[in-house]
Amino acid sequence: MMKRFGSNVGALALPAGILTLIVLMIVPIPSFMLDVFFVLNIALSVAILMAAMNAAKPLDFSSFPSVLLFATLLRLSLNVASTRVVLVHGHEGGAAAGHVIESFGEFLIGGNFAVGLFVFLILMIINMVVVTKGAGRVSEVSARFTLDALPGKQMAIDADLAAGLVTADEAKTRRREVSTEADFYGSMDGASKFVKGDAVAALLILGVNIIAGFCLGMISHGLSAGDAAQRYITLAVGDALVAQVPSLLLSIAAAVIVTRVTDTRDLAGQIGGQFSNPNTWLPVAVILGAVGAIPAMPQTVFLPAAGLAGWLWWSLKQRADRLRVAPMIEETPPIDPSRITLEDVSDHTLVTIELGYGLIHLVDERRGSPLVARITGVRKQLSQAFGFVVPQFRVRDSLELPPNDYRILLGGVMLGGAAIRADRVLAIDAGEAREDHGLRGEETRDPSFGCPALWIEPAQRDHAIAEGFLTVDASTVVATHLNQLLGERPQLLLGPDEVRAILDGVRERAAGLVETIHPSPLSLGAITRLFHALLEDGISVAHPLPILSALGQAVLQTTEHDRLVDILRADLGAMIVARICPPDQRLPVLTLEGGLEQMIVQGMHDPVTGQPVIEPDLARAIGDRVAEIAAERGPGALPLALVVQPRARRALAGLLRLRAPGCLVISISELPPSQPIEVVSVIGEAPPPPALPAPAHSAMPHPQGLAA
Repeated sequence: MMKRFGSNVGALALPAGILTLIVLMIVPIPSFMLDVFFVLNIALSVAILMAAMNAAKPLDFSSFPSVLLFATLLRLSLNVASTRVVLVHGHEGGAAAGHVIESFGEFLIGGNFAVGLFVFLILMIINMVVVTKGAGRVSEVSARFTLDALPGKQMAIDADLAAGLVTADEAKTRRREVSTEADFYGSMDGASKFVKGDAVAALLILGVNIIAGFCLGMISHGLSAGDAAQRYITLAVGDALVAQVPSLLLSIAAAVIVTRVTDTRDLAGQIGGQFSNPNTWLPVAVILGAVGAIPAMPQTVFLPAAGLAGWLWWSLKQRADRLRVAPMIEETPPIDPSRITLEDVSDHTLVTIELGYGLIHLVDERRGSPLVARITGVRKQLSQAFGFVVPQFRVRDSLELPPNDYRILLGGVMLGGAAIRADRVLAIDAGEAREDHGLRGEETRDPSFGCPALWIEPAQRDHAIAEGFLTVDASTVVATHLNQLLGERPQLLLGPDEVRAILDGVRERAAGLVETIHPSPLSLGAITRLFHALLEDGISVAHPLPILSALGQAVLQTTEHDRLVDILRADLGAMIVARICPPDQRLPVLTLEGGLEQMIVQGMHDPVTGQPVIEPDLARAIGDRVAEIAAERGPGALPLALVVQPRARRALAGLLRLRAPGCLVISISELPPSQPIEVVSVIGEAPPPPALPAPAHSAMPHPQGLAA
């Protein structure tokens, strides 16, 4: 109850304050209340200035534009109220308008209204010409630069999120900070006009008070010109100075906010830290001492100032020397040779790129770290293709490798590697290079695709391009090889943490969908295993909603892994086929001869998995025949799809993944009913003998004699 009451009071504070400002403008108030509000105005201005100086960065005082608006309205309301009091009761004496105005009019300017006018005009010049104008210009430029940089900052956040450098929550926080920064500087650009307008209004109000007071004193109260000027103009100038001092403080606060740079320290600490360099004060001491040595100069002022600057230089130098020596004399704890930590023997990174010492400069920050930039691009590309954030890669040197060699490890297991020339360019013959190209270089093969290539000098790059070669630098060779090796193994990069991130992302938009499958009836490990099977079959999880929707229906029938995979593939058949063939084109299809397919289905089975086991000679014959048909179609044709019975799909998919990776293996239940097909060949169908009619029934094919 108390908490709710406090929140209600806080919510009503701002409307009550605005109502108070309106009352000050309309309703006459006694001089005592006017003094109270003047003191409150000065205190509020000082508090705003201190808050601006203590902010570590501008966004720490992001409410400053709104605070500046209300502080300006308060001061203008007080100007209206004080003008009413001065014009109505000014003939009665200085105390009639309040003790604050009387003090500013009598004590600060000695009762001389001419001096007060000059002091006020000087304050106006400082405020309008120097502080307000400079702060307004800085606000305008900052707003323009911040808005221009907004798209780049958003893209950088997206890139860091895709690369896994930040989490989703951290990315949201950074996006919120960028958006708040743009709103803040845009608001400051407009808020600076409040300060300028307030200064102009103060000048106009002073003129109105002087003219109106002079006329009222002479006409309404019968005062002489001198008495009217002495009373009304003194009060008007005191009133203007009372308002101008807080106005100057707010202008300084606005200038402090817009001229700040992001730092962990407040303004005093930031300035003090940057003036603590002893080299700053030695020239000051020398110059002041030289000027003080001139006979005509006041030596009693210059020489002590030079001595103070010299003392600062000596004190700061001594402190810097102590700070420099302290780490050197600090005792280093002895190293226990028998102590072994987990970091010494364990590598917690999944993917590691090891470099020979001759390739270390590829990750040197002083040379731009070209390999790191390429690897980051590969990680982002793989994450977009797979549908999850690929874990971070690690690059390290290895003394076990030859100087120019690298190798790629996945979970400590070597996937591949090669020898490269970091100071040369690899010219790859992808089939378009001329035979008489005339290039000279070290012959090799592209480690990614095995194409013939040459390591050439960088000066020959244009020549190689003109001859039809594809030219890449050493860092691109490593990155391409990394992309090729990992692109074939997406399931090995997906772990429970990545699956949890996918589920959390879906839960934000479809919480009920996730609740139907996790944590019951499927655990995180079971979902991870299912995703592994989908990725192994080439199905990306970049669109998890249809996958999880199909899984939500499948778990109503069974929770057995293999059966779930088959049901999911049947529901995602359109997505599977769309990877190789648009829905408006005919899908080129291969099928197995009926007897051959029955031989596979009814033959031997793995006692552990229950899947059919294909006899080696038959497997080789099927793989060779499919690869032969794919080669006959040429590189520009649509990929082939082998359509088989559901029970034979998994065995044939594993077979063709090695022998004909370009052929998609699907079951008949996964083929969309609306997808047009074209039967290219029937594997295992025996051709009819020449000059003889075709037999009524095909004999059971022999593994050695498969034909189409």
